[in-house]
Amino acid sequence: MSSGHPSRRTVLTMLGLTLLSVFSAFLLGGFRIVVPPKHTAWEAGEALTLPPPRLKGEVTVEEAIASRRSRRKYSGSPLELWELGQLLWAAQGVTEPNLKFRAAPSAGATYPLEVYVEAGSGGVKGLQAGVYHYKPENHSISMVKPGDFHRELCSAALGQEWVGRAAVNLVVCAVYERTAERYGERGKTRYVHMEAGHAGENVYLQAEALGLATVAVGAFHDKQVSAVLSLPENHKPLYIYPVGRKP
Repeated sequence: MSSGHPSRRTVLTMLGLTLLSVFSAFLLGGFRIVVPPKHTAWEAGEALTLPPPRLKGEVTVEEAIASRRSRRKYSGSPLELWELGQLLWAAQGVTEPNLKFRAAPSAGATYPLEVYVEAGSGGVKGLQAGVYHYKPENHSISMVKPGDFHRELCSAALGQEWVGRAAVNLVVCAVYERTAERYGERGKTRYVHMEAGHAGENVYLQAEALGLATVAVGAFHDKQVSAVLSLPENHKPLYIYPVGRKP
């Protein structure tokens, strides 16, 4: 005698038929899975974690030293995001997380250097054009401001055209107080600049190992570079490294 409610077998059969119809509709194109668009635009201050640095490459350090040159011509092809991250890691990345040691030696581990990225339109695949600040502690970059500032930075660098033709420009800055507080005037006038040289050579060698091209640029108007990059008052620009693919 029926109770007025469907049996368990009937419920399971109905559920199975429903799932089958949904699956069939999916196969026939009746349903679509909506995937959110790739997030490539960042707001000022938002952090983007970079791909982990690669610790083993195809070029030995001896080969990189032997072939290292200052190169001012670039192909115009964009860099990969991991390549940008590799360059930044070579300049100031953390190599010993427990002790927070970095890729370049620093007097008393005071680490006065700050690295900025000025990325042009299409300079790095998947990266919005803009000015970014590298954060070594978590291997990330945070946007300072959006926009392509190649022309303005080139002008600040006395019109050196390779600055305007590069895929990206790495700008090494110094916070002198960090080292001067421990070593006084000697730290400010000597140790900080030694460290900038250490970091710069790392950029050269890493670029060479990746098949990229770069050149150290020291001739520029400090105040103009600071304005283009919207640098904090105590972040003083020391070097510009245009980077691009070899032609």
